Amino acid sequence: MIILMNSSKTLNFQPKARISKHTLPEFQKDADHLVKELGKLSTADFSKLLKTSEKLTKLNVERYANWQTQANESNAKQALLAFRGDIYSGMDVDNYKIKDFSFAQKHMRILSGLYGILRPLDLIQPYRLEMATKLATARGKNMYDFWGTKINEALKALLKQEKSATLVNLCSMEYFKAIKIDLLDAKVVTPVFKEFRDNAYRFITLYAKKARGMMCNYIIQNHLTDVEAIKSFNVAGYQFNGKISSDTEWVFTRG
Repeated sequence: MIILMNSSKTLNFQPKARISKHTLPEFQKDADHLVKELGKLSTADFSKLLKTSEKLTKLNVERYANWQTQANESNAKQALLAFRGDIYSGMDVDNYKIKDFSFAQKHMRILSGLYGILRPLDLIQPYRLEMATKLATARGKNMYDFWGTKINEALKALLKQEKSATLVNLCSMEYFKAIKIDLLDAKVVTPVFKEFRDNAYRFITLYAKKARGMMCNYIIQNHLTDVEAIKSFNVAGYQFNGKISSDTEWVFTRG
C-alpha cells in the first residue's frame, strides 16, 4: 500500500531537522531545469505566474537566485519535515520515531510541482511552484505537460514492488490530476472526509485538508499495510461511513 500526498506552499526550514537520515529526489535534474526556467522570469512575470504578493515574490525570486545544484543538510531539509500548512498540521512528525520515518519512506510519496514526486526523507530546498502553475517549457504549457508520464512511471514501479498494489489517494484534485490512473495497474482508494451540517454530510475544504493529514499520520504511526485497515480510522471524531461510500471512494464522516 502506498500513500500519496501533495506538497504544501507553507514551508518550515527552521529549526534544522532533528534527524540526519536523508535521501535525494529522484528527479533532481528536472527540478534544477525548472529553477533555470523560473530564473529567466522578470519579477513582474514571476508574480503574475505564481500569483504571489510583492513580499512573497521577492522571497521566492531570491530563493531561485540562490539555488544550489547540490542539496545538503546546510541548504535543504527532508520533505516531510519541511512541509507545513493545513494538510501537514494533521501530522505528528515532530514526535516520529526512526521506525515511523522508515515506514513513511517506504510507503509514502509526495507530489510536487517542482520535484515531481518525493520520498519523505528527500532533501528539498525552499521553493514555491504548484502543480497547476502554467509555466511554459520545451515540454509543454504547464507542469502537467512538463511531468508527462514520469510521475506515473515512478509510482507504477513502486506499486509493482508491493504485495498489494493499492494507492491511497490523499492528494488535492489539483495534484492528483498529474496521475493517469488507467496507466497505474493498481487499485486506487480515495478517502473523503465530510462534516454533518444542515442535516446532510458536506465536504468542507479546511477540515478535509487537515483530515487527509490525520489519515496519513494514522497509517504511518500504526504501520498499516492492508488498505482495509484504514476503515478503522477514528481520529477527531471521524468514522468510516459505508452507507455513502463506494469501492473507490471511502467516506469518513463526523457529527
